[in-house]
Amino acid sequence: MTAKTWIMAALVVSVAVTFGTGCKRTKAKTGSGLGNGDLINGTGTAGDLTGLAGRDGFGGKIVDGQFPTVYFDFDSAQVKEGERAKVAQVAEYLKANAGATVVLSGHTDERGSQEYNTSLGENRALAVREALTQDGVDAARMQTRSMGEEQPKNPGHDEAAWSQNRRVEFQVLGSK
Repeated sequence: MTAKTWIMAALVVSVAVTFGTGCKRTKAKTGSGLGNGDLINGTGTAGDLTGLAGRDGFGGKIVDGQFPTVYFDFDSAQVKEGERAKVAQVAEYLKANAGATVVLSGHTDERGSQEYNTSLGENRALAVREALTQDGVDAARMQTRSMGEEQPKNPGHDEAAWSQNRRVEFQVLGSK
């Protein structure tokens, strides 16, 4: 192993120990959400689109378009066949609006560790990104992020609530 590999391994272990010792969870906060290091190379975690006063983190105007949420099975990042029409609807909009981009926010239910849920949320967002790409949308027009379990749609603690929390939501951003 190189020195760089050892340093990375030590960093991973120290982060795992920190999160595994039962320290209080706090939500990551940034000044404006998007554009301040939350999204790196098209993917990222945390960030908050609220409070942006109609602007995305890239200087574009947020579009007031509502798209249906894509839901997932337990412990799955596979877009279900019954959810494909929702993805197709977003793809059609993006193809018809060349200046628009989209942020795909992956969410999970409360079960599982924070690290696992962050990863699963990201994988769900990436699965929807792949489906949009297959429908003809340029991947460069999409950003993904994971919200993990931090923003439940339904705060309940049963299957009815959890099924609403396993999702990807769309935030469409317009051009300047």
